[in-house]
Amino acid sequence: QVHLVESGGGLVQAGGSLRLSCAASTSILSAKGMGWYRQAPGKQRELVAVITSGGITNYADSVKGRFTISRDDAKSAVYLQMSSLKPEDTAVYYCHLEYIVESYWGQGTQVFVSS
Repeated sequence: QVHLVESGGGLVQAGGSLRLSCAASTSILSAKGMGWYRQAPGKQRELVAVITSGGITNYADSVKGRFTISRDDAKSAVYLQMSSLKPEDTAVYYCHLEYIVESYWGQGTQVFVSS
């Protein structure tokens, strides 16, 4: 069983920063990619950022220039550095690990950005 554990969420004022971490219980070296998704109440879960095994990153238009995704294969971890946070960034953020066949989700960490 693969476990993903997110941390780093919390309450922050608009314009502030947070760094989310996701630790995997297994090696991520063979993963196709890792990503961060978020879901706000009443809305669909959306992709925020993804980083492939080759190091290619993609971001949602709403977070480009503000968020940065990175990975540390030695630590089996992926991070999301969030800056210039806006109230519309408020959501539960989920870590995602994708292999060729299977994929895994973390339990989520709440981010609340006050205006």
